[in-house]
Amino acid sequence: MSEESCLFYQSRNPRPFLDRGEGIYLFDESGKRYIDGSSGAMVSNIGHSNPRVLDKIKAQMDRATFGYRLHFRTHPSEDLAAKTVAMTPDGLDRVFFVSGGSEAVESAVKLARQYAVTQGEAGRYKVISRFPSYHGCTFGALDLTGYEPLREPFAPMLEGMPKIAAPTTYLDRDNLSEDARGLNYADLLRDKILAEGPDTVLAFLMEPVGGASTGALVAPDSYYARIREICDEFDVLLIYDEVMTGAGRTGKFLAAEHWGITPDIVALSKGFGAGYAPLGAIVASAHLVEPILDAGGFAHGFTYAGNPLACAAGLAVLEELEDQNLIANAAAMGEVLIGELRALMDRYPFIGDVRGKGLLTAFEFVADRATMEPLDPALNAYDRLVELAYERGLIIYSRRTRGGKVGDHFLVAPPLIITRAQISEMMTILRDALDAFATEAGLGLAEEICA
Repeated sequence: MSEESCLFYQSRNPRPFLDRGEGIYLFDESGKRYIDGSSGAMVSNIGHSNPRVLDKIKAQMDRATFGYRLHFRTHPSEDLAAKTVAMTPDGLDRVFFVSGGSEAVESAVKLARQYAVTQGEAGRYKVISRFPSYHGCTFGALDLTGYEPLREPFAPMLEGMPKIAAPTTYLDRDNLSEDARGLNYADLLRDKILAEGPDTVLAFLMEPVGGASTGALVAPDSYYARIREICDEFDVLLIYDEVMTGAGRTGKFLAAEHWGITPDIVALSKGFGAGYAPLGAIVASAHLVEPILDAGGFAHGFTYAGNPLACAAGLAVLEELEDQNLIANAAAMGEVLIGELRALMDRYPFIGDVRGKGLLTAFEFVADRATMEPLDPALNAYDRLVELAYERGLIIYSRRTRGGKVGDHFLVAPPLIITRAQISEMMTILRDALDAFATEAGLGLAEEICA
């Protein structure tokens, strides 16, 4: 960028100006094309510039762009709420709209707290979450997040909610089966509830498939049912953070459906509005919501909650998911993508793990597959590979894996419209970037090692 910018975000890393988006592609003002291999920040589930969605947004703009929820009901918000309920498991039948993921997580926790108060259980206030994890950057969501670089500067200002270990079974070196490992990780929740005092624990918050902090981490199947069982045992509410996984990303509308789990509250955003408008929601059961309304109402809200323009966009996005069979495509193309990523391990010995579900996939770098020791942090691999891929026209997403200080994982999560041919195109660029990184970092390739 030649001119000085008045904007600031996380860093000084300059980027070109965006010109337009078409499907899975983005173009800068020079005409360079990029494959959006991470859907932005796992947001653009139906791709860019979908004409049907744009037409429906424009139609709503011609009618009204804002109607405050205390003054008017709107058809877009009512219709989107009904559509959301129809697409989620039975028992999730009340919707509250927000503008983003952090707002959704905070709304879920505040709903849980107010429900406990209506039940005469005001002593319940602790929300257990996992480490590592990511649930948002506002203060409440940050206190539930297990990612040290984001949390440390603000730690003195936070309550310090309890954590249990995330189910990182791929790092375990024992003789247990995956199911046994899953049960052991789940039972950490039971131990923590007992240690904290069951009468003080309000909820357990988890990502069904890991997001930015754990890189598409999937627990063993045994984990999910056992967590539900433990929450029921202690009357602890189970909150699923599906901000990243929801709206079809994993090959089901909610990732919870893969394991037949119905959480008490679900947080949605990102792909729910798919980048066409700031939009999120919590979805909960009437048995939680109605006592709160009977007691005087939900003491919470945001100015743009239920905004008709945002809800019109969200409704159009959900209709596209159904009409174009994109959730099934996410499942099918996810199998293709994860197969391609696993094949990389044959050439790159520093790829230690590949994981994910649907089109939420990731690979992790290691120094030694046998021990899963992470690469030297001085290599700055999590940032460097992203830059090398970006230079070549591929956007991927990365974070530090082991709580934020060490480790390197890369999320590959393209829009749900992606085709087999486009996956092949994306992998060609990714392999080129990996070759360049290996050369730059002095890391050998499998063929070289064998030779």
